[in-house]
Amino acid sequence: MKSTDEPESTGYPVDEVFSVSTIDPIWQQALSAFRETKIAEGLLAFLRTESQQYAIYPIASNVFRALKLTAVHEVKVVILGQDPYHGTGQADGLSFSVPNQMALPPSLRNIFKELQADLGIKRSQSDLTDWAKQGVLLLNTSLTVRKATAGSHRRKGWLPLTDRLLQIVSEKASPCVFILWGKDAIAKQQCIDGKRHCILTSVHPSPLSAYRGFFGSQPFSKANQFLLEKNRTVVQW
Repeated sequence: MKSTDEPESTGYPVDEVFSVSTIDPIWQQALSAFRETKIAEGLLAFLRTESQQYAIYPIASNVFRALKLTAVHEVKVVILGQDPYHGTGQADGLSFSVPNQMALPPSLRNIFKELQADLGIKRSQSDLTDWAKQGVLLLNTSLTVRKATAGSHRRKGWLPLTDRLLQIVSEKASPCVFILWGKDAIAKQQCIDGKRHCILTSVHPSPLSAYRGFFGSQPFSKANQFLLEKNRTVVQW
């Protein structure tokens, strides 16, 4: 019988992770600069070793999917997650999003509950690509994860890169909204110019904390209100 820890394919194509095409040149410049660092070398070496024994999510071509779908100048809202879902078939490269055929993860279920309470919107799709295409940057702080092990790639090299990506949005995007849920995301405030942008924080939407301040926080209506105040098009959530 096959061990559940064995890779689910013939190997994770680590060298393809940074081979990103059709991407905003500003994002591409940031990725290229990071790729030349010792941190990136260590990260890729770790992923090569990791992939020899474990499945890694998301697939290599989706690691930077959030950047592919949302150019810097298009960013209206950033929703920051911790790391990709670690269940088979769940991670699609966008924070909190899963393919439509998948069951709703608990955090996403709670996000949708708050969306309905906040704006009266009942979503039928768990794939959040439509948000990304409207300028919602769905970014995780760590961009890969080992199967069945949340947080397993947290301190392996991704954090300096995602810090830089947030700084780029803060520096170059028009005034936008940063939605930071949970302790790890809230810690990223240091990357954001709070005088130019709106920062919305609350506890994480996971079942462990959602009732301690996530429900009732109204992030969706507050985000759209800020966008209106800055003469930007609102998000159709």
